[in-house]
Amino acid sequence: MDGNEGRYLQECIDSGFIAAGPFVERFEAAFADAVGSGNAVACATGTAALHVALRLAGAQPGALVAVSDFTFIASANAIRYTGADLLLVDSERDTWNMNTELLHDDVVRRARTGAPMPDVVEVVHVLGHPARLEPLVELRDRFGIVIVEDAAESLGAVCDTQGRQAGTVGAFGCFSFNGNKIITSGGGGMIVTNDGGLAATARHLCAQAKASGGRYVHDTVGYNYRLSNLAAALGVAQLERLADRLRAKRAIASRYDRLLHDLPVSAPPRAAWAEPTHWLYSVLLSDGAADPDAVLAVMAEERIQARRLWPPLHRQRPYRSVERLAGEVADNVYRRGLSLPSSAHLTADDQIAVIAALTKGLGNA
Repeated sequence: MDGNEGRYLQECIDSGFIAAGPFVERFEAAFADAVGSGNAVACATGTAALHVALRLAGAQPGALVAVSDFTFIASANAIRYTGADLLLVDSERDTWNMNTELLHDDVVRRARTGAPMPDVVEVVHVLGHPARLEPLVELRDRFGIVIVEDAAESLGAVCDTQGRQAGTVGAFGCFSFNGNKIITSGGGGMIVTNDGGLAATARHLCAQAKASGGRYVHDTVGYNYRLSNLAAALGVAQLERLADRLRAKRAIASRYDRLLHDLPVSAPPRAAWAEPTHWLYSVLLSDGAADPDAVLAVMAEERIQARRLWPPLHRQRPYRSVERLAGEVADNVYRRGLSLPSSAHLTADDQIAVIAALTKGLGNA
């Protein structure tokens, strides 16, 4: 909180606009401009943004939504909220994101054999690295499959050689402003879309689908998903510092790359066609080098908080019986992966201390 957060919050308090107010529209407009989208709709959480976007994309009972297997569970939960079925898709080795070529080939096979086809693909840009979108664009153009991008962790990531940002290629892109994200509003999310009509419908659903005119008339089932003026004020102030945060994240990643050079770990993905944000700088321990939990225990003794990556969705209790395409890569990333401290305010000395603790953990585990 090193920008205009305090001043903007005081403006809200002085004006009396706490719940609704002008900072919401200001945040939406600034965010759409920052990512290069036509429209942005502020939501209470990133999960709320996904829920509404998936509903508008056609996720409903009887529909099938393909989603990345290696992702935080909220990506799957938002699909379940719509009543749709899930198809879990394994990761590709070089980015840890959805193997979109694998999904492409499976959909072509389904079309040929008459098997059920996905109606929607929710592709997650995990840990700040964009997913490979070209195979999904081909599925969209050939079969009408709607693309929803879960860019909760990848604000500011460039996803192709054309310079497009993660979240702006599909019909919808969804972002999170939880407290651990690149920018935060304390909690919050955003839907972006180039379709003005869909943006208006999303905003309507987020406000309990209340008809205009001041009367309590609602034309469909909506949600209490609005972002408060207070949270939006934080978001506006944080967004003003986005370029600084991204530079800091990338500098921290480069420094970690150098410090890790002689350790039995591999650096996080960095595809030639992408510009990741390194939201969480995450490494893979070499096979047989050490047990990740033992390494974490040693690092904790040194007062360094690292953490395991998420178990793939197919290992989570609610999704163990869900249909999936492969899963070995996601399992491998989970089995060997660790996220290192990644705050944009880390100093060089902080990072040296992290690597010293990691080195000790690798030696003692």
